[in-house]
Amino acid sequence: MTIDAELEAHILRLYHVEKWRCGTIARQLSVHRGTVKRVLAQAGLPRHGPAPRPSMIEPYLPFIRQTLGKYPTLTASRLYGMVRERGYQGGPTHFRHLVSLHRPRPAAEAYLRLRTLPGEQMQCDWGHFGHLQIGHARRPLMAFVMVLSYSRDLYLRFFLDARMENFLRGHIGAFTRWGGLGRVILYDNLKSAVLERQGDAIRFHPTLLAFAAHYRFEPRPVAIARGNEYGAVKNMCCSITN
Repeated sequence: MTIDAELEAHILRLYHVEKWRCGTIARQLSVHRGTVKRVLAQAGLPRHGPAPRPSMIEPYLPFIRQTLGKYPTLTASRLYGMVRERGYQGGPTHFRHLVSLHRPRPAAEAYLRLRTLPGEQMQCDWGHFGHLQIGHARRPLMAFVMVLSYSRDLYLRFFLDARMENFLRGHIGAFTRWGGLGRVILYDNLKSAVLERQGDAIRFHPTLLAFAAHYRFEPRPVAIARGNEYGAVKNMCCSITN
């Protein structure tokens, strides 16, 4: 709705001088409430009304931020007790909400989708597919899975256990299938591959190291919590299971 300059001036005077509310102006001047709000917004003048009351928590925010900076996992209930001892009169429920807004959070880390050159890298894992009853014995059904990182081509072979000899048989089967192997093979925390791990330090199984030396590939551990490095084989295992 387009209004003339006289009506616009009248709206602004009633709002800022007479302190009328938008609804009152709209009813008395027979205009839409949205028209009144648009006139006020276009004028760019500050809205009148009582000044907002300061929050009860405002005086305590420096103390709260300092405490959370030093003890970022401190519970809101414990912090509430500390602030109450310092004179805070607010309730615990609202306090927990306010603390959640000021609690420091770790910076998000961006992960890039990693791309490799053809023939550069392979990813290896075991997948568990339940059990088989063979006679009186109940045997685990294990799947050796190897994926070419570049093409996502998959090699899959089932075994009745995850012993080292079957682990190596799976490698040889994949090498034979593809007529070669990658320069690097990635391993997660597989018992067949890893004897010990402390952070980024890893100790591979000596049999696997001898096998890698024979076939001239580099066994490489996957960095902790880096799904983008090892996602291909994990996704394949999940797809097969489902």
